[in-house]
Amino acid sequence: MRHIYIVGIGTGNPEHLTVQAINALNKVDVIFIPSKGAAKAELADVRKDICQRYVKSKAVRFIDYAVPARETADRSYVQSVDDWHAQITAIYERLFQDHMTEDGSAAFLVWGDPSLYDSTIRIIERVRALGRLAFDCSVIPGITSVQALTASHRIPLNLVGKPVQITTGRRLAESFPGMVETAVVMLDGELAFSKIDDPDAYIYWGAYLGTKDEITIAGRLADVSDRIVATRAEARAKHGWIMDIYLLRKGSDFDDQA
Repeated sequence: MRHIYIVGIGTGNPEHLTVQAINALNKVDVIFIPSKGAAKAELADVRKDICQRYVKSKAVRFIDYAVPARETADRSYVQSVDDWHAQITAIYERLFQDHMTEDGSAAFLVWGDPSLYDSTIRIIERVRALGRLAFDCSVIPGITSVQALTASHRIPLNLVGKPVQITTGRRLAESFPGMVETAVVMLDGELAFSKIDDPDAYIYWGAYLGTKDEITIAGRLADVSDRIVATRAEARAKHGWIMDIYLLRKGSDFDDQA
């Protein structure tokens, strides 16, 4: 039976790879490398650099494939993502049919960790649900952007005894600062942090974490919000893409003790 490895590779630093991930990449027959166009070619290059560094097996083949752009016009966010996943599902099925034997193995290299705001697992399950190919899969965890962010800022993720919410920019206003003291925000193309008016909120922001281009800014939100917006725009224009994440916090350890 075919076997698919979904391998978390961290946030761009080749040293983020675990021994488990390296071992998995060296025992597969094929590694699939996604391409998202010229503007994001650097993302494919990072994956290829990781493979050149760690994959020693001469039997491993590398197959590039194009990832379609997500169409957003005249549809809701959920519908646009569902349609996009359907397109990628068809691509994955063809990859398995064309480049794997019935007892072969292959790997996908997933940015960060496959469980956190990545859809490789659910798309592969959609391929399985089609019922035309038999395969099994394994998930290899990776260092998340949340871990990379807190490490770069040298801060703990949580306040003592308090919860943490991980959310998106689209949903941030629902919970911070009213419901949670700590919110980690991903996928914020709308710069939701810049719309929060709270003099006690602090932000820890980072982009290209773990890479040579890493940028971090921290401080009271009211003081650094404009600088983050400008820095983010400049970095995106320079690289043609951006991956960023931030932590918003209000309050401190033990501030709810009598």
